[in-house]
Amino acid sequence: MAIEHLTPDATTESITAVLERDGCCVIDRLAEPSALQTVLDEMAPYVEATECGPDEFSGFATRRAGALVARSPASRTFVVNPTVLGAVGGILHDAANFRLHLSQIIAIGPGATPQPIHRDQWAFDFFEFPNGYEVQCNALWAMNDFTEANGATRVAPGTHRGEDKQKLNVDDTEPAEMEAGSVLLYTGAIYHGGGENRTDEYRYGLNLTYARAWLRQEENQYLSVPIEVARTLDHELLKLIGYAFGAYALGYIDDQNNPMDALFGGRDRGGDDGRRSHKSESIAVIGDIDIDALEKKGFSKTEV
Repeated sequence: MAIEHLTPDATTESITAVLERDGCCVIDRLAEPSALQTVLDEMAPYVEATECGPDEFSGFATRRAGALVARSPASRTFVVNPTVLGAVGGILHDAANFRLHLSQIIAIGPGATPQPIHRDQWAFDFFEFPNGYEVQCNALWAMNDFTEANGATRVAPGTHRGEDKQKLNVDDTEPAEMEAGSVLLYTGAIYHGGGENRTDEYRYGLNLTYARAWLRQEENQYLSVPIEVARTLDHELLKLIGYAFGAYALGYIDDQNNPMDALFGGRDRGGDDGRRSHKSESIAVIGDIDIDALEKKGFSKTEV
């Protein structure tokens, strides 16, 4: 099955439909290559200082540098890209909230061998989620052209609905070839892997993944983003990295207070960027929750 390519003006509904059907798609030239080059320039010292992987999975010729929210101001626009977030929300539509799961520059170097084919959701201790229950949706931005020769990520469309723990190989996949500025979207259940690099140049990808907010983030955003940097970030980005309730009663601090209080000492930021109280944010998250059902589980109406 070929990987479907969509235009930059594709609707959230059409992108979500392809992701639900195939588990992956490419949106061509969604961003200007120069914007991604800026991210790469900001991250260059960290990429160069990062050692290659210690095993076949990490890649003996592959470098992975993270903490982009803190290290690369230009990357923040990509973290909150509305087209990507719309698709993530479409796939994780039944989640109360979702989080930035990790941020990485993946640099596949000359001589890199194919990465073992896997599912990203195996990071959750190899738990076997029910077939069709998506817990993750990812974006891999091409910082330079992705070709079959330089290690374009290889994907097996349709395998997001297959059995878990399958042992697939490269021959079962297709290369996600795309121009710089394009983005590969894929779910946590799709089988995929980094490709072999037979060229003399690096293949650079900006990997931003998102997962249901009740799951442990792969990258610890609270330590990756120093609190003094967090205080400068937009409200939307703060919520994505974890300074918001993940669902009812998930993520509060001390006496069930809003996590934004840890940053701003209870000060109201004002407007759409203003922090909300614990009660109002909880109500926004739980929506049409069955209050009677909560009471039977021990909650009181005042707690709700």
